[in-house]
Amino acid sequence: MNTPELLAPAGTPEHLETAFAYGADAVYAGQPRYSLRVRNNSFKDVAALGSGIARAHELGKQFYLVSNIAPHNNKVRSYLKDLEPVLKHKPDALILSDPGLIMLVREKWPDQPIHLSVQANAVNWATVEFWRRQDISRVILSRELALDEIREIRDRVPDMELEVFVHGALCMAYSGRCLLSGYMNHRDANQGACTNACRWNYKEVRHSHDQTGDLITTCSDSGGVQDVEPKEILLEEPNRPGGFIPAYEDEHGTYIMNSKDLRAVQHVAELAKMGVHSLKIEGRTKSTYYVARTTQVYRRAIDEAVHGKPFDMNLMDELEALSNRGYTEGFLRRHVPREYQSYEQGSSFLGTQQVVGTITDTDDQWLTIDVKNKFAPGDQLELINPAGNIRFSASIMENRNGQTMDYAPGSGHIVRIPKPADLPQTLEHSYLTKILPSAHSN
Repeated sequence: MNTPELLAPAGTPEHLETAFAYGADAVYAGQPRYSLRVRNNSFKDVAALGSGIARAHELGKQFYLVSNIAPHNNKVRSYLKDLEPVLKHKPDALILSDPGLIMLVREKWPDQPIHLSVQANAVNWATVEFWRRQDISRVILSRELALDEIREIRDRVPDMELEVFVHGALCMAYSGRCLLSGYMNHRDANQGACTNACRWNYKEVRHSHDQTGDLITTCSDSGGVQDVEPKEILLEEPNRPGGFIPAYEDEHGTYIMNSKDLRAVQHVAELAKMGVHSLKIEGRTKSTYYVARTTQVYRRAIDEAVHGKPFDMNLMDELEALSNRGYTEGFLRRHVPREYQSYEQGSSFLGTQQVVGTITDTDDQWLTIDVKNKFAPGDQLELINPAGNIRFSASIMENRNGQTMDYAPGSGHIVRIPKPADLPQTLEHSYLTKILPSAHSN
């Protein structure tokens, strides 16, 4: 069985270090001005990118530079000039979607490896073969593919590296090529400035028409119509009578365009058997805890699959610990359409665990915690560590002056709790989480 690369997001140097600590083989980060996460990118200059690339190579890992916008003429004009100093640091590949930029890079740097971005929407074997003939070294397949379609592409184009998304947020548009943010907020998602308008709360508003036929509100305020009881709305398109689309609306509104999050850890073994080269986690704007937890889970899933072990359903539960919008397998297996969308909630579910702190120091008796969220003695805790996780409960808690505390109030506080048994030797990149009461019975 092929051992696929585990590829994790690196929105910041801290994310990079966390991903590698928890078992990632490679990370991807955006090039300033030219990636789809322009507003949330700590690799803002050549020096920062150079340091990230050097650190990856020091650890024997890979660093991929993302330049996957749909560039207009002004960005095409400046692209090669801005890219040249970055390439001196030798990123392991460029992730590109635009044929024009690919052509320009090929002409100037013929030996530079290029990965085709998911934004290019490769959904069939002929497209993958076309890009192989253009000397593209890897194709990141569209999220809209089913497992049997991925398998056929692998079989028909065996010399092309394939990369598949296995976890993270899904876009309501086709492979993320969305116009909604640009239309509603004048921020173009295809230029890296998405406002996530598909995640917003939309309310029903009473309306009528003015003399010109334009819609106008008939409410006394702009707050919309508030119903005491939740209700199910059925949407019907006039040319498809009886083809109802359900949307659930409560006092907060409706989230008609809100996609659930992708979770495909249960398919890691099958993707590895196919010969998929890289399994990718989405989330350059997510927390370092998200990177730690997802990388740890998918690292274990890959290693166990390669060694022929049966899939451990506990891996699904561990991912439930993360905040999420509900999970779906996406298009890997076919489901009814309502499986893909979360009409009831736009903000994330809290998950079964909450990060309550990071470890700042330890001695023979105590762990010192930089508190992030409230927790108290008696809470069920889990220490997340690259070497493995342990669960325990603290019987007492002290502040930094040794005074007993009933609870840690939240961010900005430093507390000490008794050191649990079987603690890993190093606590770097560790997180302390609280297991929420609703999860105790799971």
